[in-house]
Amino acid sequence: MHSFVKKTAIALQSMALAVLFAGAAHAADKVDINSADAKTIDRVLLNIGPSKAEAIVAHREANGPYKSLEQLAKVKGIGLKTVEKNRDRIQLGAGGGAKGKAASAAAAP
Repeated sequence: MHSFVKKTAIALQSMALAVLFAGAAHAADKVDINSADAKTIDRVLLNIGPSKAEAIVAHREANGPYKSLEQLAKVKGIGLKTVEKNRDRIQLGAGGGAKGKAASAAAAP
């Protein structure tokens, strides 16, 4: 009986660690808002659903690439609070500002 309890405890600990690592990996996701599709933006950014993600893409297509994160606040339904909440998840590559280009270059292999 003792070995069953011990094995069960080890299995539970392993599952808990797997969940923690999976959550940490998801939290580290980043998205280039100047090249990503709406589905990717929706998946990576917090408080951005499918309709807001589509609006981000439509704004980019109508106005050109985002040059700063603050420009996201010009998209209907997205405020500066949402931009700040996602600051570490957003990259500005593909024609974006200098900071975004540097971040994209650093991420390149």
